[in-house]
Amino acid sequence: MKKFTMLLLGAIFVTLITCSIQSTSADHESSEGIFKNETEVNFVTTQDSDYQVYLQAVLRNGDDQLINVTENTKNAAYIPHELTDHVFDTLLGKKEIITIDNIEYEKVQYTFTPTLEQRWMAMYPISEQIKINIKVEGDALVQINEKTKDFSLWKIHYCADFTYIGHPDGLQCIPIFQALVPTLTLEPTDVITQQWTILRELN
Repeated sequence: MKKFTMLLLGAIFVTLITCSIQSTSADHESSEGIFKNETEVNFVTTQDSDYQVYLQAVLRNGDDQLINVTENTKNAAYIPHELTDHVFDTLLGKKEIITIDNIEYEKVQYTFTPTLEQRWMAMYPISEQIKINIKVEGDALVQINEKTKDFSLWKIHYCADFTYIGHPDGLQCIPIFQALVPTLTLEPTDVITQQWTILRELN
């Protein structure tokens, strides 16, 4: 009987390990994971989903004069993964419950003003488990301080070490939410403020 119990426990242990490995592998490869492949994040649109994402971009010049206010007019996108829920639950700020068309949502508003370096690199971190230093030097530093640049795709990034789910590059800054707005041309001295409103349907 003791030998049978040991064999049974061993079989259960092997089954649990196998399921765990498959789950981790599936997170990297499946359509419901973070990554589509080694270079692309798995985005889905917010159309017919639990999330609704709205972005208002307020552009001011270096003298704080209003130049433009623009908003996304189409559906935004997000990663269909528990990491998105984690960012929504813990990093975006205070929530409130609202009702739209008899549907209850959790609503959060998040405001972010990226630096010139963040704009140049298209990196907008909301949280960094590991500090990401964006250093621009030499010719690139001259360019970002002299050139105008067009922007239309804005994101909220989460930076962490993703080797635990099998991503070969490890440290990544992945966009959790993204929204497309009409193209804005920014001067280096301009200031853009992202005003995100994110709704998640309550089940």
